[in-house]
Amino acid sequence: MFSKFLNLKPEKQERILQAAIKEFADKGFEKSSTNQIVKVAGISKGILFHYFQNKKKLFLFVFDYCVEICMEKFYEKIDEDEKDIFGKLRQIASFKLELLHKYASIFKFLENAIGDESSEVKSEIEERKKKLTESNYSKVFNNIDKTKFRDGVDVSRAINIIMWTLDGFGTSELQKAKESAAKQMDYEKVFHEMDSYIDIFKNSFYK
Repeated sequence: MFSKFLNLKPEKQERILQAAIKEFADKGFEKSSTNQIVKVAGISKGILFHYFQNKKKLFLFVFDYCVEICMEKFYEKIDEDEKDIFGKLRQIASFKLELLHKYASIFKFLENAIGDESSEVKSEIEERKKKLTESNYSKVFNNIDKTKFRDGVDVSRAINIIMWTLDGFGTSELQKAKESAAKQMDYEKVFHEMDSYIDIFKNSFYK
């Protein structure tokens, strides 16, 4: 579907993608302007739509592109030999902080895209998020040392409680950030708070 774009020279692809990432990250799907994207990228709107057909397809392509970059970096950083679930969760939090600092525009775009309320893209982004979670969950948590859990604890349910709580916590913090004057999240503070939840879970479920 995007073969014409993918056949471009890498420098031109990157220029178009970076222009789109910045525009979508700053304004979300509804308020973003393809006029601004083509202006920054140095191409015509006709050429942009020749590559992507419309703004929605461009937005979803950019989302998939950013996810691919993040997952590639993620698996480079995550220690597959770490068998403690809480150690693994702290690795993930550490990676997110690193991603925030090294790939700020990509991180901001993904954060906003996942929380985008536009009916035109919301369901498709949610479906992508669901598939991403399902496909990577087993890879990340397939070698967890279950012997660390207290006797009598249903480990599968305990892990579900942990993941659901942290997912809900993340969603709540994103909403707070949207409603704040700064319109952005204090990630250092959020990850410190997440650490508090991890300590509670560890005391509750571990021997």
